[in-house]
Parts: sequence; C-alpha cells; structure tokens
Amino acid sequence: MTREDNDTVTSIPELVRQADRASVQLATTLGVERSLAIASLAKRLEMAQAEILEANTWDLETSRDMAIPENLREWLKLTPERLQKTVQILQRLANLADPILKVRHASPPVESSQTYYQLMPLGTIALIYESFPELGAIAAGFCLKTGNALILRGSSEASHTNATIAGILRGAIAQSNLPSESIVTIPAEQGSSIQELVTQNQAIDLVIPYGRASLIQKVSQLSTIPVLPAAIGNCYLYCSPSSDLDVVREMILDSHASEPDPVNAIEKVLICREGNFSSLMRLFASLQEKGFTLRGDEEMCAAFPEELKLAAEKEWESAYLKKSVAFKAIGDMDEAIAWIDRYSSGHADCLVTESYSESQQFARGVNSALVYINSSPRFYRYPQRSDAVFLGISNQKGQRRGLIGLESLMTMKQIVQGKGF
Repeated sequence: MTREDNDTVTSIPELVRQADRASVQLATTLGVERSLAIASLAKRLEMAQAEILEANTWDLETSRDMAIPENLREWLKLTPERLQKTVQILQRLANLADPILKVRHASPPVESSQTYYQLMPLGTIALIYESFPELGAIAAGFCLKTGNALILRGSSEASHTNATIAGILRGAIAQSNLPSESIVTIPAEQGSSIQELVTQNQAIDLVIPYGRASLIQKVSQLSTIPVLPAAIGNCYLYCSPSSDLDVVREMILDSHASEPDPVNAIEKVLICREGNFSSLMRLFASLQEKGFTLRGDEEMCAAFPEELKLAAEKEWESAYLKKSVAFKAIGDMDEAIAWIDRYSSGHADCLVTESYSESQQFARGVNSALVYINSSPRFYRYPQRSDAVFLGISNQKGQRRGLIGLESLMTMKQIVQGKGF
C-alpha cells in the first residue's frame, strides 16, 4: 500500500479491515517467504540510513517548536548506531526458525487420542507508540516472523521519520510474496483517533502501547481489545543489611545504560535501616559524578541534607525516565516487599543481598514479572549471548507477562486426534 493509498482511505475501520484480510493470508505463508521479507527490510533500512537520519533531523527541529518533553526528544533522536542495532535485530529475526506450527505436548482430554498444542498467529496486532521511530520496523519484523498483520500508529513528533520508515516497509512487502496490506500505517497527523483504533475489536486481536505511563493508561482504559502494555521505568531495588554497595552502584549505573529506552532503569532504592548509612556517602557521590539527580524520603533527606532533595509522595509510583534515583529508608524485607508491590511498575524489581534465604523470600514475595538478585536488570532487545529477541517487557499478569518475545504475539490451538469414537 502506498502512502497515497493510505491518504485516500478516510476511515480507520477500512484500514483495519485491510490488515485483517491480509492476516488471514499471512498466516498460511511459508516461513521462508516471511524470513526473506524481513531480510529485505533489514537491507533496505541499512541502505536508506542517510534518508532516515535526514527525516529524523527534520522531526527533531520541529519538536523544538512543539514543546516536546526532553525524554521524548531523546527517544526520538536516531543515530547510526541505533539504526544498525535495528538492522541486526531484523537480521536475527530473519535467521530464526519459523515459530508457526511449533508443537507442544498436551495431556489428552479424551481416552485413546493423540493431543498436542500448536502455535498459531494471533491475527492482527496494533502498535501505538511514542517517538522511537525504529520501533515500527522492529515490530514489523516481529509480526512478519509470527505471521501477524501489523497496524502502526506512531506519534506526531516522529511523523517524518515514521513516514520514511513506512515507505521502506512497503517496499520490502512489495518485493515479497506476502499480502500488500500485511503492514498498515496510520499517520498521527491525519488526526486519527486512538479510541477509534482500539475499539475495532472485530478485526484487531491485540493492542501494544509503547511509551510513557500516560499513553499506556489511556490505551488500556479506552481499548475494547486485549492490551499488552510495554512497561518502562520505576523499577525498585532493595538493599538488605548485607548489601554490597559497590554492587548496588554497578546495578544502578548499568540499568540506566539501555538507552534510548530505559525499560528497566532502577529509579527507586529502598535502604534497610539496619545497614550502615554512613557508607552511603560514597554511593551518592559516585552517582552524582555520573550525572544523576538524587532524591529521598524525609528520613533519608534528614540524614543526608546536602546530597538528597525531598521526593514528593507521587514520585514513588511514577517513572522518572531520566537519570534520577530516589532513596527511601525501610524497616525490613517484609516492609520492602509490601512497598514495592504497592508502588513499583511491577515489571522488573531487584534485590542486593548476601543471604540465600533473603533472596528466596524476595523472589517469592515480590509481585513482579521479572526479579533480579545481585544482577543488573538492564534490558537488551538484542542479547548478544542468546538467539532471542525482545520487543519490551509487560507487567500484566497472564499468558504474556514478562519479556515480550515472538511467542508473546502468538496463541495456541489444541489438536485432539482420535479414532472416530
């Protein structure tokens, strides 16, 4: 579909129906055909790097006049390195085995029958995202690999970059044997309503919002379609009395290094009162040297008035999405777990301890999708030591909780094969 074709379509329902029709055909295509399309997309992105960066520069200049928040501008700003990582992700996706029709064992519900689960595409997936223009290409790779049609709805601050990448997506699809509407883009500047998109429940099977908490909350409240929220920020770390503050420092620093999207950045630190408060001075100094802004509760600010500024009550449940960390004094492990379960985003929380029993208590008690013990929670979309690729992390409970990989965009069909009785 060309951009002109999109412009002549006046209704979101019609665009959604086109993607829905394509999803039926896409689900029956060969894995090699979908992999070739992803490889073509990777090659086209690499060849069009200068064009993409030029469009991105235009968006960055325009965003200055739009009073765009600084963190959105950072997410918007593409670099050759970011584009190259996107190319590498797509290349890895192209080389992975076809996930469709993978078989898993299932207990037979009927005697004298053979039963198994079969992985299947969901159908049509809508991605609604802020900034992160390369995310459209990455999501396209995920959806093509899993046999799903994709609807992209980016934000206005990235309109030129999104349009350029959309053209590359269309070119890759046009040269493949896949349905032409396998990927449909809805430009934000057309005034398209998010509510209208997320209520097309007869044709869209899953909505993924990616961005600030305000966007995810809006989509979740408006949608009549299942939502897979991609959580970012407001991860907690609890320092037990046996904590090594050098480990704490390295975990905080490393967690913030997953730029441009600080998915698992440690933004809140709970300090056990039984620990040695005086040793925190070196931790604070080290973080400030790295450009961090430090905040704290009343007790911590009273103990360190020069190093910490008082955090407002609402900050404990909100993501900073920048190099800021707030410290709070806490009584014990039980109190820490209760606080984390109430205020954290619930997708990735951490513990530093030398106690095995504490690690087990924390792992059992914290109601988070991912728990890190003496390990940096830094998010890698493209892990070097694995063949896995991840779109993000979901904090919802249920089938798709945790790392959003290929199987997060699929469903299972149970097959029961008997003997006619």
